Amino acid sequence: MVHDFEALPRGSKRERIHLYDGIELSYVDIVSDALPHRHEALSHIMQVNYCRAGQAAWSMRHGSSVFLNPGDFSVHTLDVCTDSLFQFPTGQYRGLTVSVDLREVAAQPLLAEAGISGELLREKFCLDGTVAFLEGNEQTGSIFSGFYGQPENLRLPYQRLKVLELLLYLAGTEYQKQLAEYPAEQLEVVREIHDQLLRHMERRVTIEELSRQYLINPTTLKAAFKAVYGASLASHIKQHRMEQAARLLRETDMSVAAIAQAVGYESQSKFSAAFKESFQVLPREYRKRLSGG
Repeated sequence: MVHDFEALPRGSKRERIHLYDGIELSYVDIVSDALPHRHEALSHIMQVNYCRAGQAAWSMRHGSSVFLNPGDFSVHTLDVCTDSLFQFPTGQYRGLTVSVDLREVAAQPLLAEAGISGELLREKFCLDGTVAFLEGNEQTGSIFSGFYGQPENLRLPYQRLKVLELLLYLAGTEYQKQLAEYPAEQLEVVREIHDQLLRHMERRVTIEELSRQYLINPTTLKAAFKAVYGASLASHIKQHRMEQAARLLRETDMSVAAIAQAVGYESQSKFSAAFKESFQVLPREYRKRLSGG
C-alpha cells in the first residue's frame, strides 16, 4: 500500500517497510533535480513526508511553491499530489514517507483508545484537498529522529512505536506554524539576487540595498531566500565566499590579502578568522598543507 515516487533515478535508494495493516514506511534517498510523482487520486490514503536532509520544492496548482527544508514535513491525502513534480534544488533529498490508510486508523488499539480516527486526521489536515506544510520543532525532531539509528534487532519495534507517536502528535497538535507559499515571480527575484551575489562576491551589499534594487520587502526577501536555499542569505553567501577562497588558495598563487578582497573582505584578519571557522585552519596553513610544505 505504498504510493510514492514511481521510479527512482540512478544512485537513488528506497526502502519500504510494512508496519501495521494500513500503515507503511518508506525511506528515500534521492539523487536528482526533479522527480515525477504519479499515482491514483486516493482520498483515503494520507501521507506524511519528512525532510531529513537536502530540500524538496513542491509546486502548487496555483503556481506558488512551498519548500521543505531539513526538519520540515507535509501532510496530505493522495488526491492532492497525483501527477505532480517534486524538485530538489540541492540535487539530493533524504527523508521518509509514512503512508496511512485512513479507513484502518481506528483498528490500532492505542489510537482507538485515544479517540483518534482517520476522519479526525482527514478533517484536521486534508479537508477540501488541502496540504499542511509544517515547520519542524523539538518534539517532531525527537519523533522523526527515532526512525533512524536504532540497533538492527530493535529497528522494527522502534519504527512501529514512532509511527504511532507521530499519529498521536498529529491528532493533538495545533498547526498554526505553516510553512509559507511563495509565488513564482517572487522566487525568480530571489534567484536573480542569489546569482548576482555569487557573480560579485567581492562586493558587500545589504539586504536593504537589494530590496530597493529588486523592489521586494526586506522581510519577505529574507524569508523567501531561506526557504529556497535552506539558510539565511548571510550564511549561504558566506559559505560560497569560503568555498571560493579555498579554491583560490588551491589553484592560484594570489596572496591571502588579495583573496580576502576577492571574496568581499576588506580586513585580512576578519577573512582569516572566517576561513578558520569554516575549515578549522588559517588560510596560509590550508595552502601549506595542500602543497605538502
